[in-house]
Amino acid sequence: MRIDDYQHNAARTLGDADLRILALGLCGEAGEAAEIVKKHMGHGHELDVDDLAKELGDVLWYVAALATALGVNLSQVAQANVAKLRARYPDGFSEERSRNR
Repeated sequence: MRIDDYQHNAARTLGDADLRILALGLCGEAGEAAEIVKKHMGHGHELDVDDLAKELGDVLWYVAALATALGVNLSQVAQANVAKLRARYPDGFSEERSRNR
């Protein structure tokens, strides 16, 4: 599936949510994903990849919803992010470049 197709399909469940609710929802879902990783890394739980993938889907929904509310296509968001990363790390990520940006 193309990312803009996902955004279009996700938008049909958007309703009347405003930016505040969408931003808070994104934070909440990202927190749920982080909680799964925390329990795995810090508490010795088995990593439930399926549950983590579901939470990532919820994160993606909120990212798509925010983009839709702003009138921006996810493909535009992705392209801009890749351009930013290429400018920041032209030879790929390095700890030194990260410290000295």
